[in-house]
Amino acid sequence: MRYFNWLFRAVLFVVLLGFAVKNDQPVTLHYFFGYQWSSSLVIVLLVFFAAGAAVGVIAMSVNVLQQRREIARLKRDIRVKNKLADIGDTQQIPIQPS
Repeated sequence: MRYFNWLFRAVLFVVLLGFAVKNDQPVTLHYFFGYQWSSSLVIVLLVFFAAGAAVGVIAMSVNVLQQRREIARLKRDIRVKNKLADIGDTQQIPIQPS
C-alpha cells in the first residue's frame, strides 16, 4: 500500500507538471479602477486555488471549534456523572438476605 501511495503521488506530480508546462500563456486580470495583473495562467490558477482552499479551511474552522467545545462539555458531564454514580454506590447500605 505504501508503494501504491508513492506511485500515485509521482503520477499526480507528473500530470500537474505537464499541466503547468502546457499552460504557460500570459493572462491579464483586470480589476476595478484600472488595476490589472499579468501573469502566467498556471500562477493565476494556483493563487485562486490556494485562496479558495484557505477560505474553505476558515469556514470549516468555526464548525470544528464548536464541535470541540461540545465534545469537551460532554466529556466533562460524563466525568461528573461517573463521580456522582461512584459516590451514590458507596453510600448505599447493602441489603442482607434474610
